[in-house]
Order: sequence, then structure tokens, then C-alpha cells
Amino acid sequence: MSTVIPEEELEFRFYRAGGPGGQNVNKVSTAVQMRFDVKNSPSLTEPVKARLMKLAGSRLTLEGVILINAVRFRTQERNRADAIERLQALVDEASIKPVFRVPTRPTRASKERRLKAKTSRASIKSGRGKPSLD
Repeated sequence: MSTVIPEEELEFRFYRAGGPGGQNVNKVSTAVQMRFDVKNSPSLTEPVKARLMKLAGSRLTLEGVILINAVRFRTQERNRADAIERLQALVDEASIKPVFRVPTRPTRASKERRLKAKTSRASIKSGRGKPSLD
């Protein structure tokens, strides 16, 4: 049931990543910033869009675009694949319709059992006190 996002809807920007990596990090644009326009995506249904926008949190811009930065790997291809995998994981999680709990009332017997357990526990605890001088 997983929804697959077509690559035409994804926009990639490559930039030089910071951190360790020697001369390579100063020359090669390996880091990836992937943009996915959730609001205008034809491949997602409205409920999935709403759940995805809620799940995205701080990765969502005011225009309804999800930004995913991938800098984990040293090659552009692996970072690109990592960004796509992370977006797909978000979409898969948003595709699951939440199950709503139907609230029920406690039965009379369960109320009585609870009160009986409370009184027996209270008597056990009251017996732990200092004995009276009578």
C-alpha cells in the first residue's frame, strides 16, 4: 500500500558538505538538499498530505515544501539515495491511517473490584504504622 513518489516531483540541489574529508570536501559537491512540494503533489491523497505535513515538523517550509538534507555519505549518489529513502519512510508512515480508540465505560463489577482493591490496600498500609499505646 506504500505510495511511491515519482522522481519528477523531487528537486535536488547539490552543495559542498562541511566537516572532515580532506581536499575532496573542498572540491566536490556531495551534499544533497532535496525538495518535495507536498501541497501540490498529485501522487498523494489529501489525508496523507495532511499527515505527512504534520510528521515533517521543522523540515516543512511555510509554502508546504519538505526539505531533506543528506550529508552522511561521501558520494553524491549515496546521499541522493539516502534523501529519497528518508522521504519514502516519511510517506510510508503518513500512509498508515491512524486507528481511533472507541472509548468505553467501565462496568459496575470492575468499579467494585477497583474499590475493593483500594480498601484492602489501605488497610494493609494502615497496619504498617506505629502501634498505639492502648
